[in-house]
Amino acid sequence: MKLIPSRTGLALAALLVFAADGQAAQPAVTEATLPSLAPMVKKVGPTVVSIATKGTIKSQGNPLLEDPFFRRFFDLPPGGGGGGVPRDRPFQSAGSGVVVDAANGYIITNAHVIENASEITITAQDDHEYKADVVGADEGSDIAVLKLKQGKLPAIALGDSNKLEVGDFVVAIGNPFGLQHTVTSGIVSALGRVGIGDPTKSYEDFIQTDASINPGNSGGALVNLRGELVGINSAILSRSGGNMGIGFAIPVNMVKNVMDQLIKFGTVKRGILGVNIVNVTPDVVQAMGAPPDTQGALVTQVVGGSAAEKAGIKVNDIISSVNGENVKGAPELKRAIGMLHIGDKVDVGLVRDGKPRKVTAVVTENAAAQTVAATDVHEGLEGAQLSDADNAGGVAVRAIEPGSPAAQNGLRANDLIIGVNRARVANLKELKDASEGYEAIILTIRRGSDTLSIPVR
Repeated sequence: MKLIPSRTGLALAALLVFAADGQAAQPAVTEATLPSLAPMVKKVGPTVVSIATKGTIKSQGNPLLEDPFFRRFFDLPPGGGGGGVPRDRPFQSAGSGVVVDAANGYIITNAHVIENASEITITAQDDHEYKADVVGADEGSDIAVLKLKQGKLPAIALGDSNKLEVGDFVVAIGNPFGLQHTVTSGIVSALGRVGIGDPTKSYEDFIQTDASINPGNSGGALVNLRGELVGINSAILSRSGGNMGIGFAIPVNMVKNVMDQLIKFGTVKRGILGVNIVNVTPDVVQAMGAPPDTQGALVTQVVGGSAAEKAGIKVNDIISSVNGENVKGAPELKRAIGMLHIGDKVDVGLVRDGKPRKVTAVVTENAAAQTVAATDVHEGLEGAQLSDADNAGGVAVRAIEPGSPAAQNGLRANDLIIGVNRARVANLKELKDASEGYEAIILTIRRGSDTLSIPVR
């Protein structure tokens, strides 16, 4: 029988040298000669913590489905899980976190791990418990920063996720199913994954890995073989509720950007260009007379007075690069601009009339972005939570109160309102202005890949 050594057994196999007469040479095999991740895991392990949260949420139905962890894990929309009278219900949830600043006690985790939490308990590897406060959370990147109220824990070294390559070995450390400090290994399966979450709210650039990630790993560490943090584990793709070899982590370079803003401002102040965009397809490339290999985002609308208009960007331009980095499609452009700071100058590469151009824009803050009472727009929208979508893309329906006029009129959470009464709307102000004076309005809604009209009375 022929034995084929595994990757981790190659060094051991090389030590087994057999003599011609069948007598095996027996060189000394010590622990130092065996390949192992143990030294790295021992160094990194104390920087990964368990996070337990308590809080209350509005309950409409099945208590299990009200838990924010399970709602995210099973890809359910935010909010209630059935009919009934809303009531406050206590919940408990769990996840993982990574200490990134020992002196200040800062811990990184996922925003969904601490969603609605009123009490946060940190459990270290040695089982000591600490209380923590939320410094800030950002739903768009799914990153939150916590701060220890007391105590001090060791911090992990931060790596450079831009240097990752497909095939690099990585290790995931977290607390899946409550099993504290579980270590799994794998490789980087892909980089730059998008379209995993809600495209109207997410800024995605996921690292895909086959290192086993399960419920409870959220917020844990993805590290390279040097023990440097290269990602924060965030989500899995699963049909069964368990690991299927497809996990996703937020690159540490994105984490650094978000963390800095959360610590400084308590929120992320995202920049916008002020354009509506769609992915460039081969048909669009042909129609626009662009070179066949053109990739990017097609500009379908430029908001008046926006950074894009001031920079000279026009409808039907194809945005192909940002600061010298190629843009493959609309999600990449959204992320690239959304991760910049207000006031940053950005070089935008365009294809216009088939020819390349460059313009410089100054990223501006979305001053109109806000969450308002839907009744300020129309009485038939009562019960809907509305806010401006990113990049002047319309009005996002963040949540719907069951049984409310908005629900009865057919609106759903995660709908995107892009028009009213035949008029295109880019934000809440335009929606409110266009609806004023009408007893009934007809909304143009984008729901997933479908566009539909909904009468509201």
